[in-house]
Amino acid sequence: MAMQRALTRITYEIIERNKGVDDLVILGIKTRGVYLARRIASRLQQLENVTVPVGDLDITPYRDDIEHDGNSADPEVTAANIDFSVEGKKVILVDDVLYTGRTIRAAMSAIMDLGRPKSINLAVLVDRGHRELPIRADFVGKNIPSSQHERIRVSVSEIDDRDAVEIQQA
Repeated sequence: MAMQRALTRITYEIIERNKGVDDLVILGIKTRGVYLARRIASRLQQLENVTVPVGDLDITPYRDDIEHDGNSADPEVTAANIDFSVEGKKVILVDDVLYTGRTIRAAMSAIMDLGRPKSINLAVLVDRGHRELPIRADFVGKNIPSSQHERIRVSVSEIDDRDAVEIQQA
């Protein structure tokens, strides 16, 4: 229930900051960010009676912290689940946990390859600190200070059969 309250609060903040939902699109970062994005879109539908487009963003080719095969010079956005344009739109980027900022940097590169949005705002369920890059969330469900030796595990009922946020030892 705490997760649902946090997502509802984020949804209200999105509506307030954007003065409605005009030109709004939501992109969830695979994997758990996708399900959180869909929940936010569903809540927007309930509150504003408008369907906001939602897409799934796979940022794997854009990561700078994993090995790539080196065959292609430019990554390709796997936009199989993005059937709308981001050009001139207000993009709400959704992820489960904000930690170093590297995932978000990769996601922004992927979005820019799809088009030039009017703006990009970041919504995260959990902000745990320890940034390596100058990135901050615009909408935060919960700040959970944690040590470098801990891991924040977000579970969503759609794939984990329950909603939970847990701190685990790394």
